[in-house]
Amino acid sequence: MGILSKYSRSIMTFSIALMSVSLVACSDSNNGSSIVSEETPVPIASLAVTSTGPASDAVGVATNTLVTATFSEAISAGTLDSSSFTVGVTGGSAMTGNVTLDTATNTGIFKAAGGAFSDSTAYTAVITTAVESADGKTLPSNYEWSFTTGAAADITPPEVTSTDPADAATGVAINRNITANFSEAMNVATINSSTFTVTDNNTDPVRGTVEVIGTTAVFNPENDLATGTEYTATLTTEVKDLAANPLAANFVWSFVTGSSVAQGPAPVVLGTAGDYVILAKTGISTTGTTAITGDIAVSPAAESFITGFSLTRDATDTFSTSSPSSLVTGKVFAANMASPTPSMLTTAVSDMETAYTDAAGRSNPDATELGAGNISGMNLTPGLYKWSSGLLITTNVTLTGNANDVWILQIAGDLTVSNGVIVKLEGGAVAKNVFWQVGGKTTFGTTSDVKGIFLSKTKIVLETEATLNGRALSQTAVTLDANAVTQPE
Repeated sequence: MGILSKYSRSIMTFSIALMSVSLVACSDSNNGSSIVSEETPVPIASLAVTSTGPASDAVGVATNTLVTATFSEAISAGTLDSSSFTVGVTGGSAMTGNVTLDTATNTGIFKAAGGAFSDSTAYTAVITTAVESADGKTLPSNYEWSFTTGAAADITPPEVTSTDPADAATGVAINRNITANFSEAMNVATINSSTFTVTDNNTDPVRGTVEVIGTTAVFNPENDLATGTEYTATLTTEVKDLAANPLAANFVWSFVTGSSVAQGPAPVVLGTAGDYVILAKTGISTTGTTAITGDIAVSPAAESFITGFSLTRDATDTFSTSSPSSLVTGKVFAANMASPTPSMLTTAVSDMETAYTDAAGRSNPDATELGAGNISGMNLTPGLYKWSSGLLITTNVTLTGNANDVWILQIAGDLTVSNGVIVKLEGGAVAKNVFWQVGGKTTFGTTSDVKGIFLSKTKIVLETEATLNGRALSQTAVTLDANAVTQPE
């Protein structure tokens, strides 16, 4: 398998239990003595729910939605039923519904009786510990999540918003995965090796596996692709959203491989979070002559938590523009705007959190504690880098590689880029393939110039005249002060 095909995800959580130690007494036939042996403890991983639809805390959910839960491994079908997978009004009793299991994707599906939920109502879904994997594992505790419906059913077909590789791309690395991003949460059970296919220019099928990460479908080829070959990827109309709306037509795109092997780990899947140059949960603020190229959004915070932009609603009441308009060359979204914006942003935030977990969970780093937490002046080749505390950059840093290469920097603490520091990309390296996963606060000092996708657990701060080519995706807030922020190509 190619280098990019081999990566691990930590979207699921594991609970470790130890088998009890047993003492076995046996008789020694030679001397009659008893020999006591101790059985070695064996760790047993728990079953886990890896994703749900709708996402936890989703709002504006269509009243005709299905409710799905995807498990970490094959499920014993007899243990998943209407008593172990329930949905009901939050604080109330379980409602009537039908539960099925899609064995190809390990996904449980709940369909409300009559096919619809009440509008503008909070619901809670529960998967109980009665659900077992095929080999007897159980959840460590009941798994619960909640969502709130909107005012209407969803009758709009989902759309493919982007692909990687892009249509007509050339020089594609032979060891990369093929991905497609959707406009909304999808029914995982409809996306598989029958509905997402890849063929070469002789129409011979490429063997591979398909999985869904957030709102992104990922085709993982079993072997490296051939060099200098045109491939065609197809998503069929059997692919559906959670309201059973299919794609309006087969979605087809093509690309041509080069001869290179991409270095470093697989790119982090951003899903719809990648539609925004700035995405935050609690607020976005600016002072000074900031210039943002790309869309920005806050959720679950309201429009009032986007400050300094002098926003004005447009006629559709679905986004705002800034005054002067040069502050944001793009659209501005918030959770209190008209439908379908609330649901769209809930999905984007969920995708952002999934991307953070993915990046934080990558294993087998190429380097650990590089520079003892200070990489000032260093030149980093593609790879996975890990620090157990904070990371400091006081002088220029260079990332050298080609356009297919990937860097993931796992930082458990704060990331601090000092005043005037430049993060340079050399050899054709591109900002969209550099992922900074930051467990603490991210600070870009005055006039610093940074590149990459920043996935921060807490605040991202751009001090006066700092520039960013990439994305600022924060699980709290983003603050700006006369900055230039540009989404990567």
